[in-house]
Amino acid sequence: MIPTTDQMIVVALVITTDGTKIPVGLVLGDTENTVIVKDLLADLVARGLRADNGLLVVIDGSKALHAGIVKVFGDQAVIQRCTLHKRRNVIGYLPVDERDTVDKRLALAFAQPDPAKGLKACRDLASQLDKTHPDAASSLREGLEEMFTVARLGTPARLRRTLTNTNCVESMISIIKTSAGRVKNWGDGTMKKRWIAAGMLEAERSFRRVKGHADMPALVTAVHAEVTRRTATSQETDRAVA
Repeated sequence: MIPTTDQMIVVALVITTDGTKIPVGLVLGDTENTVIVKDLLADLVARGLRADNGLLVVIDGSKALHAGIVKVFGDQAVIQRCTLHKRRNVIGYLPVDERDTVDKRLALAFAQPDPAKGLKACRDLASQLDKTHPDAASSLREGLEEMFTVARLGTPARLRRTLTNTNCVESMISIIKTSAGRVKNWGDGTMKKRWIAAGMLEAERSFRRVKGHADMPALVTAVHAEVTRRTATSQETDRAVA
């Protein structure tokens, strides 16, 4: 999400099956608007993005992003929430002198290769926070299962560290902000989108394949298996209801 003047621009980045990063879309709006998110995703689908075999989608904590993804892709989208955003959100509810300790515990839990152990560590921490800092506990519990999606897929450590946060797109946004930093007159909406698109193309010039890209084929297989399992479960549920 990139501020221009009085508006925001939402951008999308795709990581291909060989680990190549490609900027693919932008829309003038904000991540708190589900309609904007749906329009961006629908445009990507219209331009050739396929979800037949499943997609791993890495997002921050925006509810509108989550809702838009589910609306457009349904069970085809396997969602991983950014662990770095979650850590920042949780410690934001804490007194300064308690933040480092809690953040270290969260970092260890999210880095746990066994997702069940990591999830238990987070739930235990939330229970401990309930009495003294209930809002921090609520923040931690929100969307907690999706903090461990990539780990549940059996992703090796190096690639897991890459795909459990939004650093790839945040890095692109940082380059966009630098390249557009001297823009004084953003003009109308079309001109704003042109400036940001130019920044995205500039960022792409410095892209390298993601760390751990050699394990991408195994991840693709795992995502497909997860989507197949979900589809079968949904069909069984539908038959039971009927």
